Amino acid sequence: MLINCVAYQNGIRLTDLEVDEISDYLEKPGCFVWVALRDATPEELDKMKEEFHLHELAVEDARHGHQRPKLEEYGDSLFVVMHLFEHEKEEISLGELNVFVGPNYILSVRNRSRQHFIDVRERCEREQQLLKEGSSFVLYALMDAVVDRYFPIIDQLESELEQIEEQIFTKGIAARSNIEQLYSLKRNVMVLKHAVSPLMEVAGKLASSRGPAVCSNIRAYFRDVYDHLLRIDASIDSIRDTIGTAMQVNLSIGAIENNEVSKRLAAWAGIFAAATALAGIWGMNFEHMPELEWEYGYPMALLTICTACFFLYLWFKRIGWL
Repeated sequence: MLINCVAYQNGIRLTDLEVDEISDYLEKPGCFVWVALRDATPEELDKMKEEFHLHELAVEDARHGHQRPKLEEYGDSLFVVMHLFEHEKEEISLGELNVFVGPNYILSVRNRSRQHFIDVRERCEREQQLLKEGSSFVLYALMDAVVDRYFPIIDQLESELEQIEEQIFTKGIAARSNIEQLYSLKRNVMVLKHAVSPLMEVAGKLASSRGPAVCSNIRAYFRDVYDHLLRIDASIDSIRDTIGTAMQVNLSIGAIENNEVSKRLAAWAGIFAAATALAGIWGMNFEHMPELEWEYGYPMALLTICTACFFLYLWFKRIGWL
């Protein structure tokens, strides 16, 4: 679906275009065209390919989607893939932004995401001096917006991790539940990691002195994006390490709790074993037993059993088994 199709000249918005007018404005000096699509159909991509003379392989990648973040050069044009994230109900849904960049055009294709980039267009139109740089500045603005939207995801993941860490030391919460939540969190962290690491390579290449010529005028801005990605990557590594530590702590606490239960069971087993042994001795049916003819034999036997059990209970209590 077509979102916007606008022509700009010298940083100033000229007019909204019909798709068939794109090729006409691409021929005007100092003019570039910015088109935004959402969940584009094959027919729309074919039309854009015709108007912008896009490379067939890049269009094929955009049509099929599910690409890893990357930067590909086709002559004087670029094809950039970035991932978009939405965090809902403890799960991260993955979207995709494909960007075609040429000397006098930029085409963005957003797939499987409800995020919009209206604020990016508004920002670019306010900064007319930078918009004079054309499509390269728009690419930076889009990439900067995508990367900035990773920070709230990082904050949410850190908050979830803090809650799980508190649960680990809360009695009454099963260790299995904590492990399941930690693995779910780890899976989300790895999804974000797989988006950030390749995008760092893209930003590094765009900021490099050997980067694409179309972005040569604003390499300093791409270095800023690269710095943001470095911070995000460091945060991801920190969260991942903390998750690993939390798993080990959770397993250790579970083992400690199991050991405490085992000690309590062993203590009660020892108490009942003593009572059973004494009852077994006096329960033997021999003819000549001193206590059989004594009128206080039965009460004394019970008193002896109870006393032995009581002293065993006190002893286990003192050593912390009960």
